[in-house]
Amino acid sequence: MTNMRFASTSLKKHKLAEAQHEETQGTLAASPRLTRETSVTEVTRLTPAAAWKRMIGRPLWTQWMVTPTGLLALLLLLLSTNQAASIRTRQCSDSLQRILKLTRLAQKESADLIKTYKASQGDMLDVFCQASLQDIPEPAISGLEVSERVESVLDHLQAFLPHLERVYEQQADLQAPGSPVLVQLDRVGQRGRGLGALVRAFYRDAFPNLQEPAEGPAVLEPPAHNVFQQKVYGCVVVKTYKEFLTNVARELRSLKSKMCRGRRSFASL
Repeated sequence: MTNMRFASTSLKKHKLAEAQHEETQGTLAASPRLTRETSVTEVTRLTPAAAWKRMIGRPLWTQWMVTPTGLLALLLLLLSTNQAASIRTRQCSDSLQRILKLTRLAQKESADLIKTYKASQGDMLDVFCQASLQDIPEPAISGLEVSERVESVLDHLQAFLPHLERVYEQQADLQAPGSPVLVQLDRVGQRGRGLGALVRAFYRDAFPNLQEPAEGPAVLEPPAHNVFQQKVYGCVVVKTYKEFLTNVARELRSLKSKMCRGRRSFASL
């Protein structure tokens, strides 16, 4: 009887041990599946770029750059870019410098013309040259954008030239042929046309995507028949034109610093 109880107890212990062993084996077998599922989920959450980087170890451009050929190609690219920027800056600076040089010459000639004009008019007083006439352009340059201010310079030049031509015609009736005032008026007019051509060429090169300002003479009011009024008109035109050229020279210096600012050289990078 005692032996039967002992055998029954041993059998129960044996079955309990087998059940625990099977449970442990099932847990161990399930763990890899859980790990694989977790890994798949983790990989699917990676971005394509991160997954590609994980596969190759580093970005392609990094591998390319560390090679001697890649470094040489990068160096040549930077040098060519810097050289092209330097050429554009130098061309811009040279073009504006030519315009500025001609503007200063025209400004000096217009200042000499005012003195000669006043001396040739006899009793002409300075107060008459301060008169305000409606059809004479203002000397100020307008515009917010750089292109608008360059266009304003060109428009003013085109507007002043017909007035200078009219002053020449009026003085030709009052002065002897070849008089200093006629010679200087003709020179100032020619200088203004040359300056206008340079400004127009600069506008065309600097702003190729913008429409070029219209070219054509301004429509003037009928001339005065009174000799005194003609003298006053001529003095006001010459004085205002000289003030305009002063503003142009100041504007060109400002444009040169804005549009032709030198870029950092490759050596400073």
